[in-house]
Amino acid sequence: MSKTSWIVGINAVASALEHDLAHVRELLLESGAKNPRLAAIESEARDCGIPVRRVSTQSLEGIAGGARHQGVAARYEAAKLLDEKDLKGLVEGAAGRTLVLVLDGVQDPHNLGACLRSAAAAGVTCVVIPKDKAVGVTATVRKTSAGAADRIPLVQVTNLARALRELKDLGVWLYGFAGSASDSFYTLDLRGNVGLVLGGEGDGLRRLTAETCDQLVRIPMPGDMESLNVSVAAGVALFEAVRQRGAA
Repeated sequence: MSKTSWIVGINAVASALEHDLAHVRELLLESGAKNPRLAAIESEARDCGIPVRRVSTQSLEGIAGGARHQGVAARYEAAKLLDEKDLKGLVEGAAGRTLVLVLDGVQDPHNLGACLRSAAAAGVTCVVIPKDKAVGVTATVRKTSAGAADRIPLVQVTNLARALRELKDLGVWLYGFAGSASDSFYTLDLRGNVGLVLGGEGDGLRRLTAETCDQLVRIPMPGDMESLNVSVAAGVALFEAVRQRGAA
């Protein structure tokens, strides 16, 4: 069963209209707004038969839940999130070139959205996130991801350690990222079935998650910083995998 939610912001709504029109159910525009980009979005929506309503600023702010709406919101029938039972099919479908991004407890919706955007650009097999102690796929996540949240397989699991063991049983080698690790990420061979496991803000990987990984690695940082933002680290890791795999 699909879940109805809201996408807010000019770029996010425009992306939904361009890439996933079939799931856009309604467009809301701020009364009195004169932005030409909003006019173009309205015209496209009407041409495609999507209902358009003018609403108050307060109504949009309530829908946006703190996200910057820029005068527009779209009611969106999001694709159902996948779960543990879908991992086998995803890995088998990747035919030996599985690339999974696992995010252990990311709390900031902007970070999750940025991670999903990088994951989509890197062509991941799927992104795995836990249901508990982590942000869900909110309007802010969808806006920050620029539509990626609904264009890549997103697997939400009740027990992350169990899901990691399932991936290992399917032949996926799991690399966990930890600042205390001795091995450099750049020594790895990332051309086969690989899972990149990153922790959330603050504490990084939880103990059980780290223990379940096959190997812990670090991103070398010669500068005077202890860690990278999780979305930056995800981008670094994913595109090193893309480089090694020889993607055009």
